[in-house]
Amino acid sequence: MTRLAGCELCELAAASRVVANDKFSVILADEANYPGFARVIWNEHVRELSDLADADRLLLNDAVWKLEQAVREVMQPLKVNVASLGNVVPHLHWHVIPRYADDAHFPAPVWAQAVRSTDEAVLAQRRALLPQLAKTIEQKFAKQ
Repeated sequence: MTRLAGCELCELAAASRVVANDKFSVILADEANYPGFARVIWNEHVRELSDLADADRLLLNDAVWKLEQAVREVMQPLKVNVASLGNVVPHLHWHVIPRYADDAHFPAPVWAQAVRSTDEAVLAQRRALLPQLAKTIEQKFAKQ
């Protein structure tokens, strides 16, 4: 793994992973208002999808697909947002974010200005699903 000193995603990929192999890591992000927010982080420090060989690009796409399946299955969101921005941290990664009509930003992206607060009891119910989500992610990635 090529790690860049000071890269937040290099550090997260090394420390907070639910699933990892020699190519990528899957993490659950610590987003209090978005339980189930997850990322696939490419281990090698590259900027863009087009930096990858074809086989690696397909492997990464498959990882995002499996992660989305796990998030949908456990979190039961209204919608799933899948995004690869990298504007702030130029390290190839994908966000997989469960979205609900009552979340703070819906229907706008989670990076927009909040328009409401989600009831804390609802967030607590969603946070309670995180151990099951981690287990389901592990199961999805164990199937080859």
